[in-house]
Amino acid sequence: MQQLDFWTGRMRLLGLIAIAISIATWAMELSGLVYVCPYCRTQRTVIGLLGLLMVTPNPGFWISRYLGAVLGVFGLVVGSTQHFAGWRRIMKGEFVLSPKVYDDAFLLSGAAIFIITAQVLLLYVYRKPAAEPVTPEG
Repeated sequence: MQQLDFWTGRMRLLGLIAIAISIATWAMELSGLVYVCPYCRTQRTVIGLLGLLMVTPNPGFWISRYLGAVLGVFGLVVGSTQHFAGWRRIMKGEFVLSPKVYDDAFLLSGAAIFIITAQVLLLYVYRKPAAEPVTPEG
C-alpha cells in the first residue's frame, strides 16, 4: 500500500503532468507535426480530462470517480481498438514501425492505455487525508 500512498500523495502533480501531455499533444497536431487521427484525439482528450479530475479538491469524491470511470472506459476502448489494428497489421505482415516515435500510433496507443489505466486507478484508490485530531490543550 505504501507505493500507492506515494503516488496518491502526488495526485495533483500527476494530474498537472497529464494536462500538460494533453496540451502538448494537441499542440503537435494543431501545428501539423503529426497527422490528424480521431483515435489519438480521443485518447489525448481523455488523458487531459482525467488530469482535470485529478487536480480537483477531492479526486476521490464519487462524482469524480464516476466520471473518471466513464471517461476511462471510453478512452481504453478507443485505445485498445487502435492498438489492436496495429497487431492486425503485424499478423498480416504489413506493419512498419514509424521512424518518428511520436508519430507511431501503435506505440502511442499502448502508452495511452497505460496512462489512462493508471489515472483511473489513482482516482479509485485516492482517500482524502484525514484531518488532524483536535486535542484539548491542557
